[in-house]
Amino acid sequence: MNLVNLLITILILSLVFGLIWWVLGQMPIPEPFRMVVNAIIGLIAVLVLLGIVFGGINVPILRIN
Repeated sequence: MNLVNLLITILILSLVFGLIWWVLGQMPIPEPFRMVVNAIIGLIAVLVLLGIVFGGINVPILRIN
């Protein structure tokens, strides 16, 4: 995977996790549970992005012609 494909993949996944974060922020979740949900989503996002950067997670290669 070259650098451009890696950047595009990271941007797309960041947008997806940002959208999930925003949707969960719009839901009326009581405060202690909201903090737990935000922490779990953030942790999953960081682990997935780090896995992609360091090669632990394989993603399909985007071909741009």
